Amino acid sequence: MTLAKRIAAKRADQQRGFSDVEEWGEADNPLRLYFTQVSARDIEKVQRKYPNFLAEPSMSAMVEMIIVKSEDEDGEKAFTLEDKSILLGEPVNVIAKVFGSIFDTDSPEDHLKN
Repeated sequence: MTLAKRIAAKRADQQRGFSDVEEWGEADNPLRLYFTQVSARDIEKVQRKYPNFLAEPSMSAMVEMIIVKSEDEDGEKAFTLEDKSILLGEPVNVIAKVFGSIFDTDSPEDHLKN
């Protein structure tokens, strides 16, 4: 097995992190979004539309990354590009919190330790 294939296999075995978003949940049940770690491919995908993404992320770019990375419990995409206008209507602090949690993905085991 080549080194690149070993790296890819290890990446496939990694646990997903998650974030509980109270603002998007129901009653006392926050919405749990899952994320895999941000890859160079994810950054490239967003930078195609937002070339200055890493230096000065706009709200649109943040929402784009949320769409790219967010998954539900079953590993399905939580959002599509059709949801972008709805997400852009959300409070800035909520978007910033979800965006930040994507880059700070801890495994479920790490969350239990805290």
